[in-house]
Amino acid sequence: DAEGYRRWLRMDTATFELLLGMVTPYISGKDTNMRKAITPGEKLALTLRYLASGETQTSLSYQFRIAQNTISGILKLVCNALVTVLKDIHLCVPSSKAEWAAISAAFDDMWQFPMCIGALDGKHVKICPPPNSGSLYYNYKGDFSIVLMALVDANLRFIFVDIGTNGRISDGGVWGKCKLKLALDRNTVNIPEADNLPLTTTKVPYVIVADDAFPLSLNLMKPYPGRGLNDEERIFNYRLSRARRVSENAFGILAARFQIFKQRILTSPMNATKIVMACCALHNFLIFRNPALYIPASSIDTELIENREIQRGNWRDSASEAFVPLVKRKSKPGQLAKDVRQKFCKFFNETGAVSWQADMCLLH
Repeated sequence: DAEGYRRWLRMDTATFELLLGMVTPYISGKDTNMRKAITPGEKLALTLRYLASGETQTSLSYQFRIAQNTISGILKLVCNALVTVLKDIHLCVPSSKAEWAAISAAFDDMWQFPMCIGALDGKHVKICPPPNSGSLYYNYKGDFSIVLMALVDANLRFIFVDIGTNGRISDGGVWGKCKLKLALDRNTVNIPEADNLPLTTTKVPYVIVADDAFPLSLNLMKPYPGRGLNDEERIFNYRLSRARRVSENAFGILAARFQIFKQRILTSPMNATKIVMACCALHNFLIFRNPALYIPASSIDTELIENREIQRGNWRDSASEAFVPLVKRKSKPGQLAKDVRQKFCKFFNETGAVSWQADMCLLH
């Protein structure tokens, strides 16, 4: 029934049938004289249940009456198919200046942060280390992991993901190896040229917003550090935090909807990477299909400006321990990057000020 699909598989019946039609050519088997093939519908339902619940393959074997030694092959097959059919439409990096400009316009309209092309965050995803890998995947929390790095748009969709860097690499090193950083450095993704902040003649580059786990640079804005900040710096930090909240909510919703992330993913790092990619692609697909069903208003952190408070989203009740955050790091930014941040700070305190910021920044 429709409610069962919504609760059990995180989607309505029509969406399941649509997805089934997309993956069927990639996951169909053939009947033999000895047995009938497992149907594509069973394979997809089993995989979605695995991703949504994080249940063991033993539990899934009982539920679906499929041999446990068959299930791992099904999961690999279907996750590969999901990535294949969804990535080019629902998980593709913007490649034109017009696409980046549209993302920036949405950040300005929804979160009052102009010239922003995404909110960046990264998380450690817990995995089972492969045999003889030693400390290769051993992270600072004493667990084994791969890293999911993602850029999120104003509507909580992943517009760039980089998965698979082993957890042993320092978090600063993860960003240094990230394909997005390389693309920004070389501008191979057609980000528009620097432009004036609204209603000013102050020219700044398009930027990404991030937290203290990342280094300040020309295209990456992070908060002013320390506690002895003046009012203008605190307001900048509030405005940046407000825009960056989309990445917190996106990761939170991802972990709440796909509880595979609440424990170690018991497969090889290569298969775990594909599982994470499939979840990110499904996340975007389900937002596209029915955002109100996939992300109810109560599920995300929301500002209640009239009450001067932030209402915590429901995802925090079920996903708070799913991911391991990146370590906050100290860095010595160059003067040009600090100048860009100062221009945004001046804008948010003058021409770009909003009426509630003085009250709300007291929360940050």
